[in-house]
Parts: sequence; C-alpha cells; structure tokens
Amino acid sequence: MVSLDATSVIFGSGIIALVWALIQYRLVAKIPVQSNSGVGESAGLVSGSDNEATTRRLIEIYEAIYEGAESFLRAEYTICAYFVVVFGAIIFALVSWGTGWDMQRGLFTALSFVLGAVTSIVSGYLGMKVAVFSNVRTTVSAQKPGFTACFNTAFRAGAVMGFALCGLGIIMLYATMLVFRSYYPNPEDWIYLTECITGYGLGGSSIAMFGRVGGGIYTKAADVGADLVGKVVHGIPEDDPRNPATIADNVGDNVGDVAGMGSDLFGSFAESTCAALVIGSSIGATGGWDAMVWPLILSATGIIVCLLCSFIATDIFTVKKEADVETALKVQLISTTALMIPATYGAAVWFLPAEFYLKQTVGTGTLTLNPWQAWVCVIMGAVGGLVIGLITEYYTSHSYQPVREVANSCKTGAATNMIYGIALGYKSAIIPVIVLALVVYGSFTLCDMYGVALAAIGFLTNLATGLTIDVYGPVCDNAGGIAEMAELDPSVREKTDALDAAGNTTAAIGKGFAIGSAALVSLALFGAFVTRIRHSSGDTVFQNGVNMLEPITFAFLIIGGMIPFAFAAMTMKSVGLAAMEMVMEVQRQFDEKPHLLDANPTERPDYDACIAISTKASLKEMVPPGAMVMLTPLLTGIIFGVSAVSGLLVGSLVASVQLAISMSNSGGAWDNAKKYIEKASPDSELKGKGSDIHKAAVVGDTVGDPFKDTSGPALNIVMKLMAVLSLVFADTFYAINDGTGLLALS
Repeated sequence: MVSLDATSVIFGSGIIALVWALIQYRLVAKIPVQSNSGVGESAGLVSGSDNEATTRRLIEIYEAIYEGAESFLRAEYTICAYFVVVFGAIIFALVSWGTGWDMQRGLFTALSFVLGAVTSIVSGYLGMKVAVFSNVRTTVSAQKPGFTACFNTAFRAGAVMGFALCGLGIIMLYATMLVFRSYYPNPEDWIYLTECITGYGLGGSSIAMFGRVGGGIYTKAADVGADLVGKVVHGIPEDDPRNPATIADNVGDNVGDVAGMGSDLFGSFAESTCAALVIGSSIGATGGWDAMVWPLILSATGIIVCLLCSFIATDIFTVKKEADVETALKVQLISTTALMIPATYGAAVWFLPAEFYLKQTVGTGTLTLNPWQAWVCVIMGAVGGLVIGLITEYYTSHSYQPVREVANSCKTGAATNMIYGIALGYKSAIIPVIVLALVVYGSFTLCDMYGVALAAIGFLTNLATGLTIDVYGPVCDNAGGIAEMAELDPSVREKTDALDAAGNTTAAIGKGFAIGSAALVSLALFGAFVTRIRHSSGDTVFQNGVNMLEPITFAFLIIGGMIPFAFAAMTMKSVGLAAMEMVMEVQRQFDEKPHLLDANPTERPDYDACIAISTKASLKEMVPPGAMVMLTPLLTGIIFGVSAVSGLLVGSLVASVQLAISMSNSGGAWDNAKKYIEKASPDSELKGKGSDIHKAAVVGDTVGDPFKDTSGPALNIVMKLMAVLSLVFADTFYAINDGTGLLALS
C-alpha cells in the first residue's frame, strides 16, 4: 500500500493548486497582444481592430481601470496594515493575560492572526491583478468568431484566482500548524495548538470585513451614481464613455466583486477549518495527527477534485453558442459536487481510524465515531449547499416565474416593483433556512458539533470551482464595459453581455453557497467557543450547554438579533451618501460640459474625480460598521461575561441568515428583472429600453445594488467575524470573574 500521510497530501495539493493557477495565467497571457510602447501594464494589448485610435482607447481604458483599482487597494490595505499591527498587539496582551500570562499562546495567536490577515490581503490583491489583466483580454477574445475564446479566457481568469487562493490558504495554514506543533508535541497539548491557530481565521475574516464593506461601498456608489444620472435622467446606455462614473463603476467590479469576495471566501475556509480543529482537538489523543487535521485533508481533496473537473467547461463541454455558456457553468458546478462524494469517502476511509473518540460539546460523555459518520456530515454540507444554490437561482433568474412577476410589476411603476422585489426576498429565505436546519440537525445527530463543522467544510470543498465562477462574472462584466467605452463593434458587447448574464445566474448560486456556509461556520465557531470555555473552566461552565432562558443570555440574544440590522443600515446609508455625492459630481460635469452628451462628444469626462469620490467615501465609511462588529462581542465578553456572548452570537446568527438571504435575492431579482425587460421578454409591451416600464426596473435595480453587493454579502462576515473573535478571546472572557464579566451579572 502506498504511504500517504496528511502532510504530503495537504502540501502536495496546495502546490498543485498554485502550479495549476500559474498554468491558467499563462494561457490567458498567451492571447495575441501588442502595444505601441511595449512596456508597462498595457504591454501586449491589442483591440483586434484596424483602427489605431480605437486600439489606443482600449489601452487607455484598461490602464485607467488598473490604476483606479491599484490605488484603492493600496489605500485600503495600508489602513488594514495599521489595524493588523494594533489589533495583533491587543490579541497578544489579552490572550496572554487570559491564559495566566502564557506568553507563548498569546504570541502564537497573534502571529497566526497576522499570517491570516496577510494571506487574505495577498489573495485579494492577486485576484484584482488577475481580473484587470484578464478582462481586457476577454474583450479582445470576444472579437473572434463564436464564444469559445472569450468564455475560456474569462473562465481561466477565474481559475487563477480560485486555485491560487485555495493553494496559498491551505499551505499557509498547515505550515503554521506544523510550526506550532513543534512547541506542542504531545497530543494532550494539541488543544492549545488549535486554540492558537484560531487567530488565523480571525485575521482572514477581519480583512474580509474591510474588503467586503469597503469594496462594496466603492462599487455600488459608482454603480448607483452612474445609473441614476446616466440611465434614468439622461437615458444613455450602461458603460457609455460619456458618463464620468463609468470608469469608477468598472474599478468597483474588481475591488468589490473580486478582491472583496475572494477575501470573504478565504475567511470562510479559514474559520470553518479552525472551528473543526478546536472542536475535534480531542480526536488527536486516540486517532493521531492525521485524524485531527482531517478537515484540512478534506480541503486538499476538494482542490484535486476541482482541478480534475476544471477541464469540463473549457475542453470537454466546449462553449460554441450563447445557450452553451450557462449550461457549461452549471455542469461544472454540479459535476464537481458529484465527484466530491466518492473522493471525500476515500479520504475518510484512508485517513480516519475505524473508530475515534470525541468529547461531547454538551455533557460529559465521549462519542465513539467512525469514518462513515464523518463522511455523511461532509456530504450533507456539500449537497445542502448545492440545493440552496439552485433555490437561489430559481428566485433570481429571469428564466423562472418569480423574477418575471417582478418584471411585470414594473408596468405599474417603481413602487410595485419595490414591493414585489422585497416580498420575493423574504419568501426566498424559507427553503434555504429549512435546508440549513436539516443539515444542522443531521450532522449534529451524527457527530455532535464536530459534524456541523464538517458540514460547513462540505459547503466549501468545491471552493476553487466556486471562486472560479464567481470571478468569471466580474471579468465578463468589465470586458463588456471596456468594449462599450472603446466603442467596439456592438456584437462584442452583445457577446460579453451573454457571458455576463450566465455569470450572474451562477453567481447567484455562489451567493447561496456563501450564505449557507457562513451560517454553518458561525454555528461551528459557536460550538468551538463553548468547547473552549468548558476547557478553560474545567467543565464548570456550559457543561450542560447554553441556557437561553438565563436573563443575561436572553437579553443579549435580542441584542444580537439587532446587530445585522444595524450593520445593514450603516452600509446601506454609506452607499446612499457616496452615491449622492457621485450623482452631484456627474451632473456637475454634464452641466459644465454640455457637449458631453452629444452623439460624438467634443469634450472628455473627468473620470478621476469620480474615482476619487468612491475611494474617499469607501475608506471613510468602512470603519464604523467594521468597528461595531468587532467591538460588540469583545466589550460584551469583558463587561457582561460568556453567557452574554453566547446569546449575542446566537441572535446575530439567526438574524443574519434571514437578512442576508432576503437582501441578496431581492437585489438579484431586481437586477435580472431589468435584464428581462431589456432583452428577454416575449411581451412587446414589456420589452425594450427607455420606456417608463424600463425606468421603473432601473430604479429597482439601483436600490438592489447595495442589497446584493454590499450589505447582503457582508452579513456573511458579520456572523462569522463575531463568532471567531469570541473564540479567540474566550480565555480572556473567562478570566474575568470566572466568566461573569466586570459587572458579574450572571
């Protein structure tokens, strides 16, 4: 039998992922390109047009998008760097004090926090670079006959991000664990190792918060401003080069939908792994190291499965016509999930002992588990994620009745469109929540809270494929914007719009995955928090679980339910404020440069002014909501104790799931209702741009933008970040009056 241990599998898959990402990058870079200068970031670009002026325009647009995204991320990550240094010092001090001045644990937790944050920053930055590098090449490829070249370019760009992030994340996390293992060699001490490694999840999630919120405010301020003045007031098309906010809108796609989203999903990977490791730390005493790090082996298995399936969309199922695009992406996603079933079973049988033992999260007993039980938990997560994704598609795709009903409601104006869209969002939460409840119940029944953590990892086993498809969408969207601004042949824009439409559908599926995984990750982290408090207290606290009828717990349960609404209000208002400033700037330019609106304008818009507005607003407005999410559990634990934190986390989880699903799906439905009216509706009364019906749809889409791309996705991070922060500071909370806080109310 071949000798195969955890270290070789985890490092091997991580290296393979990075190599595969490099191969995909090289394939994108091979697109025939040239430049007048032959140097710089624009080196190697060509429009494929015989018109030299158009070629120069294409390069100018590309460079403007690149420079805008680069300057924003540099400013954002500079702020994040200061935060990491300061908060890392706080972690070192508080964790050291909370563990009886165990400086080693404080240092290791702070170090893993810094490493997680740096990995998240690198992942987001690389994603932005790859997306901007690839979107103009997708535009170039779209000028070739058929859909094959442009689809493959965008898909491979997504694969670079997907596999690079997964490979980098798994290597960094496991390497950190191996270093810590040299200081905690005994299996009985691995509980301390896993507690230290939770800092990695906190670091990744902290940066994700700033990336999601900052990037979301940036992109939606530009998007809303461009739509309100351009489409609604002046009736000019989307991405029209005459609109001063157009470049900022396209920059936003890269900093929000690529860099922010990449950091978000990296955080989910890190947190779900950390939760499983903490809850399952007792497995190592009887099952050994390989059994304890089995959650990481699952992620490694997922990378290999995603790689094997990555040929489907580009080589096996060749995209030749518009109808093939959505089919290829769906087949890619479903086949990856299907192949994950036997692959994870093999990983369970190979690396887990026939029997292994786990200390119960609630009670004093020890569970006897087997590989089959652990595998079923993983599969429940993977299949549950796919079901939630497909339900999300049903409620957000104009191929189905719900979105068509929203589109028809536009006949009577924007108000009925808003009513229908909000109702759709609320209704769309029903089935996903039931599916989540079934997954939680089933996995907990089989493997206690460890099973819930495994189900969360099951959601994320196809992370590389999910990221590939998620990045594919913004790349196609940007490619269309570049084609429009460069005034290429209309057929190029039609082709990129077809690619983007399919990307929107699969992105909706991805959002379903992300919300579902965030809910399970948050619950698993809550279980890890309870486990850690029990260990710190010697089983004197939470031995019989968390009593929600305890006054302090129930009081903070209500407060926790309020947090997501406060967060959504803050982020929505931030987008509104920035959008108002953007609208005034765009209108000012139209007033001062009246010839901008001519069919062949003799004046050029000031794109930089709009980029500056989005950058300034997003950097300023991302701090308050992030501070609220991070300080609330920290201050609650210090002042009111661990019972209050428990109520806070549960309340936040329950409210965040419902609100995230409803906001994301309402926004997606409004977006696709507008697209249905523009292109797909067979109803002649409904179809067409520029009508009052279309203007009502644009209003809904504009309101839906921050719903689906700012507040909704960021709520995923709210529930995860509060939970992982509480987990990291669990010992500190318990050290204050035996877990009752400074006020000692409980």
